[in-house]
Amino acid sequence: MARFTKSRCRPRPAGTRCATTADSARSVGFPPRELRDLQLHIRAEQQKPGWKTRYAVRSGVEGTINEFAHGHGMRHCRYREQPKTHLQHVLTAIAVNIARLSSLPPTEETPSPRPPAAFQTFLDQHDIPPPKSRRTPGS
Repeated sequence: MARFTKSRCRPRPAGTRCATTADSARSVGFPPRELRDLQLHIRAEQQKPGWKTRYAVRSGVEGTINEFAHGHGMRHCRYREQPKTHLQHVLTAIAVNIARLSSLPPTEETPSPRPPAAFQTFLDQHDIPPPKSRRTPGS
């Protein structure tokens, strides 16, 4: 750590803007060599395209978290108990997803049907009729 007295700091053009302490001295800290070397290595790594690609995913997630925290008040909960708090978070997430989906432009093509489950494929390969569903009315 380096300390500069007020008399050393004032002659500079920016000396009046220096942050001061109670004894009007300015201190500047220097990290240990290991930490400085690690910082330089990390900063060099951040310039590579692979790192930027990986960070883009994190950036998107952090943007979503920021939207929830600041845009929808998720830092403050209406409830004190964990189950009610969880329910509030789930319902807020559903509302945000609906809002995001409704703001998407409509697509001209119809979505492709979901591929059959492995069980249904097995039934089809062995010519076994599908079981009657309890959900289908009248069957």
